Amino acid sequence: MGARTAGLCLGIVLAATVAVGCGSLVGPKPAWELPAPLPEDRAVVDPAAITRLDLDNGLRVLIHEDHRLPRVAMSLTVRRGAAVESPDEAGAVAFMAELLERGAGDRDALEFAEVTDALGADFSSGADWDSVGAGISGLSRDFDTLLDLLVDGVLRPRFAERDAERARDERLAALERAKDDPSTLASWSASRAIYGEHRFGLPVSGTAETVARFDAASARALHERLFVPNGAILSVSGDVDPDAVVAALRERFGAWPRGEMVDPGAPPPGQTPTERRIVVVDRPDLGQVRIVVGHEGIARTDEDRIAVSIFNLVLGGAGFSSRLMVALRSEEGLTYGVNSGYSLRRAPGPFVVSTFTRVEELRKALDILLGQLEEARANPPGEDELAWARTLAAGRFALSLETSSAVTRSLADLDVYGLPEDSLDTYRSRVRAITADDVAAAARAHLHPDRAAIVLVGPAEAITPQLEGLGPVEVVEP
Repeated sequence: MGARTAGLCLGIVLAATVAVGCGSLVGPKPAWELPAPLPEDRAVVDPAAITRLDLDNGLRVLIHEDHRLPRVAMSLTVRRGAAVESPDEAGAVAFMAELLERGAGDRDALEFAEVTDALGADFSSGADWDSVGAGISGLSRDFDTLLDLLVDGVLRPRFAERDAERARDERLAALERAKDDPSTLASWSASRAIYGEHRFGLPVSGTAETVARFDAASARALHERLFVPNGAILSVSGDVDPDAVVAALRERFGAWPRGEMVDPGAPPPGQTPTERRIVVVDRPDLGQVRIVVGHEGIARTDEDRIAVSIFNLVLGGAGFSSRLMVALRSEEGLTYGVNSGYSLRRAPGPFVVSTFTRVEELRKALDILLGQLEEARANPPGEDELAWARTLAAGRFALSLETSSAVTRSLADLDVYGLPEDSLDTYRSRVRAITADDVAAAARAHLHPDRAAIVLVGPAEAITPQLEGLGPVEVVEP
């Protein structure tokens, strides 16, 4: 073979090698460019690790056995919350729940905190619209001591007058400080604009006028009304023996007498507001305007709640991927962030969109926001948008259940709302079953920009001229 022939053959081999190499470079896509795999359908937790029973007095017991860490978490959840209050009582349930942390049994607030700290444990309590809860967590070797502290905290709170006065003064100071936060002010004002005189029109924590009337006696009376075993769930998760836990709970809670459950509270209007209204909260000192647009939403138990949640991810609940964020931030640079969401309660809570922008850009931002809401009704998400929304919903769900205590809290939450026990296990398959038609129906049924309340917090003098043609405007003081 001559030199020229050998060189030609070598060139062919090198060309083929390069071709094969380049082909391999443009072959399979990297993992981050591939569609996410479908989540596996399986039980969130091994059914054998869950124990459920009711004590004779009606107390629901839920035990989640998990020996991976030498820890235990226990909580008592009462199936009633701030929604039971009248507007004149707003904040009473949250006030009572806060006092559960301020002494119980034979220990005053300081002694209770000291014994908890000595165990390296954490005791906390709180209230939302539909429940009141108190819980304690620590090392599983201290189970009996932790349980005794929980029993004291939920069944034998001290409600000392001095502690009540201090808690009331602290809450009044917090409410006053909150008025300086434009986002909090916008949220409170939006609730009032949407719900008017209904209890949902006021914060869970109440107002300065209502909180000023609270004292130890009112908290004690409310505790006696709400805390009945047949209206409560006792959950335990962690490194425990279920049989031993049941025996301990029967001993500590078995004598707790049954009682009558309080009415869950008056439902809000089915349609609110009935026509568009604009409220401007005058804050001349602000260079940006806080914007909240909202109306009635859905309940925690509504049959189309999953379709609504998937629709909301596409609309404004998925950060940078959502339509509102793309329209207002990515394309126009009018805001750093925008979010939409449905507040799921026993009775339908609100749907709200919240954002902010420069004062001089308010009308442009409002027109785009309202236009996007109208577009979402007329052109609901198609299959491309639904594909990533389903994946995101399933991924967020998994992340919310990373610990045994998180799983147990979610199971207790199902009980609060009377939802099926297997709701966690079936969630991902129900998400995958949502169709474009389901989402379109949800958008038509639960999105009403034409009659939404629009609340704006900022300098009224600069804001009101920009609102011409949008609807009647009311200017109020903070």
